[in-house]
Order: sequence, then C-alpha cells, then structure tokens
Amino acid sequence: MTCPQDSQALYEQNDPLDRRLQARRLGQIANVQCVVLLLIGLQTVLAQSWLNTVLVLLALILVLVGQQLNRRGATAAAIVLVLVSLTGLVTVSLWFSQGLYSGVLLAYPAILIVAGMVASLRLFIGLLLSMLASVAGMTYASLSGLLVFEPWPIGVGRMINVSCILVMCAMAVWLLANDLRRTLLRLQQEIVRVKDSQASFTHLARHDALTNLPNRLLISDRMEQAIGQARRYKKRVALLFLDLDNFKTINDSLGHAAGDELLKEVALRLQGVMRDTDTVSRQGGDEFLMALADVDDPATISAMTTQVQAELARPFALKGMQIVTSISIGIALFPEDGDDFDTLLKHADMAMYQAKSAGRNGFCFFDAQMNADTRERLSLELDLRQALVRGEFVLHYQPIVDIHNGRLLAAEALVRWQHPVLGMIAPDRFIRVAEQSGLIVEIGEWVLNEACRQMMLWQAAGLPRFVVSVNLSAVQFRRGNLEALIGSALSRFGLNPSCLELELTESILLQDSAAFIDMLYRLKTLGVKLSIDDFGTGYSNLAYLQRFRVDKLKIDQSFVRTLLGNTQDQAIVTAIIQMAKSLNLLTTAEGIEDDSIRRLLAELGCDQGQGYLFARPLPAQEFMAFAQRTQLPA
Repeated sequence: MTCPQDSQALYEQNDPLDRRLQARRLGQIANVQCVVLLLIGLQTVLAQSWLNTVLVLLALILVLVGQQLNRRGATAAAIVLVLVSLTGLVTVSLWFSQGLYSGVLLAYPAILIVAGMVASLRLFIGLLLSMLASVAGMTYASLSGLLVFEPWPIGVGRMINVSCILVMCAMAVWLLANDLRRTLLRLQQEIVRVKDSQASFTHLARHDALTNLPNRLLISDRMEQAIGQARRYKKRVALLFLDLDNFKTINDSLGHAAGDELLKEVALRLQGVMRDTDTVSRQGGDEFLMALADVDDPATISAMTTQVQAELARPFALKGMQIVTSISIGIALFPEDGDDFDTLLKHADMAMYQAKSAGRNGFCFFDAQMNADTRERLSLELDLRQALVRGEFVLHYQPIVDIHNGRLLAAEALVRWQHPVLGMIAPDRFIRVAEQSGLIVEIGEWVLNEACRQMMLWQAAGLPRFVVSVNLSAVQFRRGNLEALIGSALSRFGLNPSCLELELTESILLQDSAAFIDMLYRLKTLGVKLSIDDFGTGYSNLAYLQRFRVDKLKIDQSFVRTLLGNTQDQAIVTAIIQMAKSLNLLTTAEGIEDDSIRRLLAELGCDQGQGYLFARPLPAQEFMAFAQRTQLPA
C-alpha cells in the first residue's frame, strides 16, 4: 500500500516542470551556501578553530559535489547528499564545540527551510527527527555530566557565523516567498482563464456556432418564461417556425461557404426586425425560430410575419451576385395551440409544411385539422410498413379494350390495400404517403412482380395474350435500379417483354436529364411498352413525345367524362388523338362510362377505351371470368 507522501514524492519525481524547478532552486541555494561556507571557513581559520575549519571545508566539498550531480540531472541524489551531509557536519560541530550555546545551531532551521523547498516529505521528516534527536542528545549529555558545553565570548567571529547563516536563511525564505508569489499569480491567471473558458462554453452551449443566435436550448428557456408571463397576465405568445425556400439549390450551386454566408445574413435581418422582448433562434440547417412574447391578437402576429417576409425578400449579395430567396413560416400560439415549448414547436412545424404545400413564400397558422391529418398520415405510414410484411396488398385489374369492337387488349394493374381494420383502401388515400415515406419503391416492386406473376398464370390458364400495364412513380425512377428490377421480374416469371407496359406520368418526363433519357432507352431495349398516363393534365409537349419514344397516350378522364357537353374538352381530345396519330402513337381514353361517349371517341379516331362502361377494376379471378365472357359488340 502506498502512502500519500510516497505518492506525492513519486509525482514530484515524474513531473518534468517540478524537477526543473528543484534543480534551479538547488543550484541557487548551493551558490549561496558556497559563499557562506567560504566566509565561515575564513573566520574559523582566523580564529584557529581547526576542527570547524575542517568541517566547513568538508561541507564546501560536499556542496560542490552536489552541484555537479545536479548539473548532470541527478537532482534527487544531490539533494540527499547536500542536506544529509550538512546536517551531519553541523551536528558534529555542535557536539565538539559549544553545543546548544553555538551559533551554528541556527544552521538547523536554515537546512529545514532548504529541505522544505527542494526535498521530499520523507527526507524533510528524517532531517527534522535527526535534528531533534541531536538536540535531545546534547541536552542529556549536558545534564548527565557526560559533556560540558561552555559558551564562548561574543565576538566578531560569532557575528560573522550568525550573519552568514541568517543571510542563507533569508535567501532561502526569499526564494520560497517568490515562488509562492509567482504560483499565486499563475493561479489567479488560470482562474481567470477558466472563468473565461467556462463563460465561452456556456455561450457555445446555448448559441449557434455559425450565426451566434440562441439555439433551441436557449429559446426553449425563453419561451417557457414568456409562457409563464403570458399565463399570468392573460396574454398570447407566438412561436414562428421559419424555413428558407430553395436553400438547397443555392447551397448546391454556389457552395456551402456561400450558403453559410446567406444564413448569417438571414440571421442579421431577422434580428433587425424583432423587438427587444422577442427571441430569434437558429434551429439547424435553413430553419429558424422566432418567439414573439406579449402579443395580443393574430392580426398583430400576421403583420409582424409579413414584415419578416418583406425583409427577407430583399436581394442578398453573395459572391458578386444578387440572390433572391423567400421563406415559409408556420405559426403556433399559446394558449390555443399548446401550453409548452415542445408542443408549440411541433405545431409550428406542421403549419410551416402546410405553408410550403400551399406554394411557399407564405405563412400559415396551425389548426387542429393539421394535427389530425398528420396523425392520420403517421398512422398510415406505420400501417403501410406492416402491410408490406403481412402481405395486405392486392391487385385489381381494369380491362382496356378496343374501343371499336370491345376486344380485350390490356389490363391496368391497380393496387389496393386490404387493411385489417379499415377494410379495402383505394390508392388515392395511401399512395401519396407511400411516396413521401419512400415506401412506394417497395410497394412498386411488389406490384411489378405480382402483375407479371398473374399474367403468366392467366396465359397458363389459356387466356389469349394481352398486355398488363403497371404504374410507375417518380421516386422509383430516382432510385436508379428500375431497369434491373423490371428485367428480373420478366426473367423470373418468363413473361414476354411485349406483354408489359409501363405507365409514366407527365411529371416524370419533366426530369428530362441525360440519365433519365438513357434509362428510358434501356427500358425500351428490354422490349417493354411505355405509355403516358393522364395525358393533357400536365405539361403536354410534342418535343418530349418524340424524344422519349413512348408507345401510347392515355387521355385523362377529366376530358372524357365531359366530352359530349363541353366543346373545349372535345377540341382538346381531338387534338390529342390527331397528334398521337401523327406520331404513330396509340391512344386510350380513360373514364368511359357511357356508350355515346365511346361512339364519339371511336369517331374521333381513339384506339382503346377504359372505364366502368366495360368493367370496374376486378380481382384476378373475376378479371379472368370477364376475359372469358362475350366481348363488347362493335
């Protein structure tokens, strides 16, 4: 077991700074000792006190040896040698001289002072005990009559001895006090540095490093304080959730450094429009928060929000360019929308996304319906994940027929969700959630494989060959592995590629990148067919029809259902059909529910029809029965 003294001595031995300090102090004291010993030695020679002269000479030699050891790095050995030998020599001088009457006795405290500065605790205690033992021994010898100590008359010699010892003590005490003063000064400086560092750390912990705005932790505290005041005085508090529109585009095009500069400028402008009682904070990324305390009514909040938008609508100067951006803001109020920061933050976030959905560059107050919609969306997303695992999706197939004679030409595969609680759910209720969550990729892969599998089962059952049509999402295209998935499905079920048609929306075609066009060409190389769904509702463009090499246009049902009573829709449908024919494309009219509309479409030159007039989307077995029945007469 190691005692604390040993641990302290070990620390001092291993600490380079402490060793250097010991060596320097030992050298300084040794120099003083040499001078003192020379003076004392000279006095003993003049006084013809040869014993003391020999002792002083030995002491001087030992001090010089100690200096040499110290210079060679053996500081600990030098300390032991010098202190122990000096103590021994002083003791011998006392025993054979005047004993406790001698002025040499003052050397004991001088040695102890030096030991306290440079020696270990163990050596210090050893020296003290040896000195006490010597004093006790000389006292006993004097009292018992073993030795007789007689004081010498006070003279110049004693004055020199005592003065030299006092000088050495004074030197040692001054060095010790100086060390203490320097240590105290360094300690005070370190305390100041630690306090500054602590203040800096506290600031960094509660502020954003980039903009120096309060962070979420600090604005949370201030919001809770504002809520407490508002609760007491029946006031309102507003929390604004601000998100820059199209910040990613600016960041990607001009670089992250320019993006950071933009965020700093936005922070400065937000600070410029807020009141003394308000707080603006950076939430992270391009998101900011504003806490408006002591507000009376929504009209005041709307006016302040409009002022914020106007301030941020002014151009920003970045890299020699004038950059214009906008901001979408969601607003939640205390007490109407929540009574704590976290609840208000969640609701303001929902309102901000509602503002973005409404077209960006606007603001929106939270209402309870948003919360209900969000809860429903989250619940649907969770159930969707389980639906994939539990196999709750089914495909229904809607026939696509020759509009002239009713002959079956194709079937569009439409996914349905057989929810264990809500029953059969149509795709318009869950597809958007699936796209936002990314689950559309897994669902789309399942639909593709299931449609190909069912198609082979029908062909094996003797149905004539026709085409199965599968809808694709833009998210599936962005994943980049669509070609491999389609090729794998065709190969796995042995389906002829000409029996598979992929339906694309016009929004997908707007990507118009080299990689996207290359993907379409590779899909065509597989041998599958491509069609554009809901044609006419998006960005209809003759150029991309030629560039993307599609096979069919599907005329949206919104034009078909009003075809008889709306001359404008009839003109649009006629133009689509004629354009398709000029490009050698087939046309399919969706949503046909009336035979008179079917006949008109046939007269206009439409090739195929789809709608309730022919059949609703049917489960696989019912579709097979439909295909085997008598077909629609011409």
